[in-house]
Amino acid sequence: MTARLAILCPGQGGQHAAMFDLLRNDARGSEILQQFALDQRLGHALDAILGDTQRLFANLQAQPLVVAAGLAAWQVLREALPMSMAMPALVAGYSIGELTAYGIAASLPATAIIDLAIARARCMDACLASEPAQGLMSVSGMAVAEAATVLAQQHAFVAIETGFDTLIAGGRTTDLLAAQRQCETAGAGVRTGLLPVGIASHTPLMAAATIPFMTALAGTPFKDPAIPVLAGISAQEVHDKALAQATLAQQLTTTIRWSACMDACAERGITVALELGPGSALSRMLRERQPQIECRSLADFRTLAGALAWLQSRLG
Repeated sequence: MTARLAILCPGQGGQHAAMFDLLRNDARGSEILQQFALDQRLGHALDAILGDTQRLFANLQAQPLVVAAGLAAWQVLREALPMSMAMPALVAGYSIGELTAYGIAASLPATAIIDLAIARARCMDACLASEPAQGLMSVSGMAVAEAATVLAQQHAFVAIETGFDTLIAGGRTTDLLAAQRQCETAGAGVRTGLLPVGIASHTPLMAAATIPFMTALAGTPFKDPAIPVLAGISAQEVHDKALAQATLAQQLTTTIRWSACMDACAERGITVALELGPGSALSRMLRERQPQIECRSLADFRTLAGALAWLQSRLG
């Protein structure tokens, strides 16, 4: 059977102080990071951000850092792979990772994608002016439909569907806490946890961000993706720039169907998947839901050369 590769691009939440170590310990990776000029783009030295947990998880720094890490890692791997292996069959991105996915699909240069990530974060942060206390919460051990009912009763929302009985909820902090109490009385197996994200991504609380972000997207030389990208809100393949831009804007306020995206990878015959990191949540979820797909994360490897060797062995 011919190997078919999917690249998975994570969202924020998995940042850590060593998230750029694989790149910095690789000559080409270090060079690419220098070209990204993150110090100038973010207005702070990269090491200062990485060493400060509050800054590292602040939306304005977190989103572009996650995007930059993924784009730089894939550029190193793509340049080293034989041409026959360097074109994935599919790219899927989780939340801000969907923007990374369009960088991998060559819709925009990497630096333009990073700048869009900064613009996206600013648009989302501006929503905090009217709703300052909001965030995200994980829920597991409860059927998605049942959890959605509880959330609706507390005026909270399903932000991301991640499994049959797992999801990420979003909303005002007080509403999430009320939903948390109600969920945890539903059964001993129900688990919840507030996440280190200070905005209710993929919920109606981000409505004011949509038009400014659409304006930012329209101001870029966006091209049709060279590789099919899965739209997070529908799990459908995107092949043209108009739909790409529309779904990127819509996902700010619309539930991400990540479980459907994982199923779409299987339906399209994906046999191998690589998560670009930071973190390994996407590869773990895909292995659990679609165990026939061989999936690894960059976080599993000590060097980019190790990840490259694994890709070559699976795709060759």
